[in-house]
Amino acid sequence: MQLKESDMFNQFISLIQQYIQADNDFALSSKLIEEFINHLSKQELMDILVHIGIIPESIEHDSTAEKLFSKASDSVLSRTFRELGLNATVLTERADSADVVATSTIYGYSLVADAKAFRLSRTAKNQKDFKVEALSRWRGNNQFAILASPYFQYPASTSQIYQQALNQNVCLLSWEYLLFLLQSNIKETHQLNLSHLWNFSAIHANNCSVADSKKCFLMDFNHYFCKLIGSSDSAFNECLQSIISSIEQRGEAEKLFWRNEEKIIRAYSKEQAIDELLKVKKIDSKIKQIDKYVKGLSK
Repeated sequence: MQLKESDMFNQFISLIQQYIQADNDFALSSKLIEEFINHLSKQELMDILVHIGIIPESIEHDSTAEKLFSKASDSVLSRTFRELGLNATVLTERADSADVVATSTIYGYSLVADAKAFRLSRTAKNQKDFKVEALSRWRGNNQFAILASPYFQYPASTSQIYQQALNQNVCLLSWEYLLFLLQSNIKETHQLNLSHLWNFSAIHANNCSVADSKKCFLMDFNHYFCKLIGSSDSAFNECLQSIISSIEQRGEAEKLFWRNEEKIIRAYSKEQAIDELLKVKKIDSKIKQIDKYVKGLSK
């Protein structure tokens, strides 16, 4: 029986939670999840692509589960590139480097890519969250640098990230573009060179004045994207409307999670409430860190 969209994503999240509860080595858990993603059918991969840009509220902030979700999104991005006909791998070294590297078997170019996801409850994002300049630096000897971020998390009017992308030729892609490519059965061929897509920022920079360099160019990108792959603007807009519906459904599910959390907290005894507050404040760990630092001074 084919899994529904939400069922597949829920299975994906359950797997992450399962490995966390088993207290597996992080590298092992990452490898197992990558194997899970690599064995998905194309349809199942697309089911996950719909949701991968949104971190579930049930995953605790700055937790091992959140780090594993981030690592899993790298695997989803790498697998998607392979569906597009590229050779792609997840980089194991995460410190000051991109997440994924891919190469074209037909045209010989190479690229680095960074996977991004945000919580629906996140109140503020700034240019540093998108790491455009860092991604350009991580490019190294590769020709292209790509950011895979949720489409509707990109700034809607003006932002320095657009100027940075134009100045440094970073492709501001999104999970939604990638989903549409797979839905349209797009693969790189001798007739379709996807480097023209990855190179959009350089092309757009030639037609953009300095005064307009901070303006959102996604609408221009949408038109260019559709024309390149031989699709229509209306077909892509229909895809975006479908994504909006999915986000609305996710929003209801995420709000339900917090309402249930509120019910649990309101049922706490005084002692339970104090214990939970102490955990949030991380007082024990702060005291231990102070002791560790002070003791280290005399060694």
